[in-house]
Amino acid sequence: MRNRRAALAAMATAASLALTLSACGQNSEGGSKEKSGDTKGATIGIAMPTKSSERWIADGNNVVKQLKAKGYKTKLVYGEDDPDTQVSQIENLITQGVKGLIIAAIDNKSLNNVLQEAADANIPVIAYDRLILGTKNVDYYATFDNEKVGKLQATSLVDKLGLTNGKKGPFNIELFAGSNDDNNTKYFFNGAMSVLQPYIDKKQLVVKSGQTKMNQVTTLRWDGATAQKRMDDILTSTYSSARVDAVLSPYDGISIGIISALKSDGYGSTSKPLPVVSGQDAEVASVKSILAGEQYSTVYKDTRQLATEAVTMVDDVLNKRKPETNDNKTYDNGVKVVPSYLLQPVAVTKDNVQKELVDTGYYTKADLGLK
Repeated sequence: MRNRRAALAAMATAASLALTLSACGQNSEGGSKEKSGDTKGATIGIAMPTKSSERWIADGNNVVKQLKAKGYKTKLVYGEDDPDTQVSQIENLITQGVKGLIIAAIDNKSLNNVLQEAADANIPVIAYDRLILGTKNVDYYATFDNEKVGKLQATSLVDKLGLTNGKKGPFNIELFAGSNDDNNTKYFFNGAMSVLQPYIDKKQLVVKSGQTKMNQVTTLRWDGATAQKRMDDILTSTYSSARVDAVLSPYDGISIGIISALKSDGYGSTSKPLPVVSGQDAEVASVKSILAGEQYSTVYKDTRQLATEAVTMVDDVLNKRKPETNDNKTYDNGVKVVPSYLLQPVAVTKDNVQKELVDTGYYTKADLGLK
């Protein structure tokens, strides 16, 4: 990774930057329009999906902090998982004269018209961790290796079950996927299934519900309560006498819902232990759950590094430099292949929480309740 990117990443800390947000989730900085072509002190608009997830709060804070370090002003908005709200917010940012947009889309197909408005105003657009589909008006994409995320999730399950060490099973597994309007969902799920399918084919893993297709297992808006209800329904319909051994969960918030349903069904005791449950984003509640022996694993994606990539991209574009990319083939949004930079995710279990999350400064021991 190039020196300036490493320098920015080193500057990032786990502490959240305190932001004063208005009721619509927008900060008060940078209210005036800059002169055309003037990027010094320019305002960058940042559109994040929701404040209901600590992950997106951290992303917003990190992007703001790093843009400020480069001399930019910022306007940060949260769409609260409502695509229409996000479209309206982006329209307002364009009207207010932002010089660049960093967008984590709520609905990856809902932004075509508003991004045409951005293009008409010569405003570059960086897709942040979620690819925006169906438009030529997205310039670059900053994300993680999303297929690898799924592979790490699935590998953690088969390793813990002992399948990679010769155990034959069969073990009962249920599958969950992310939101069907998030392009990342298919990469996570396909990556996971590339690991799980051979064991399913050999009947070492059995999906007793029969729900194995992505369109059967998605979770709209990545909602934990929705996942909890689906897990409840599966337990009632399929597991009256059988036991769940593993659950593929694509995100920590979904994992919490799944584990709640399992506990309500009597799991979590010595005689009926919780199944092996994966996750993603290393959110505090789930890391604590991992330390407590409930959720088994999560996938850590350092949002400080992701912010560095997005900030570097928008700064490069505004200063007539070509941003660095490392994948110019994978992310086809239906109109164009969007030049991308992929960061590497890391699997985290109880064994490496200290090394990956505390020693790196992402969290403090106090954050995680450690002494």
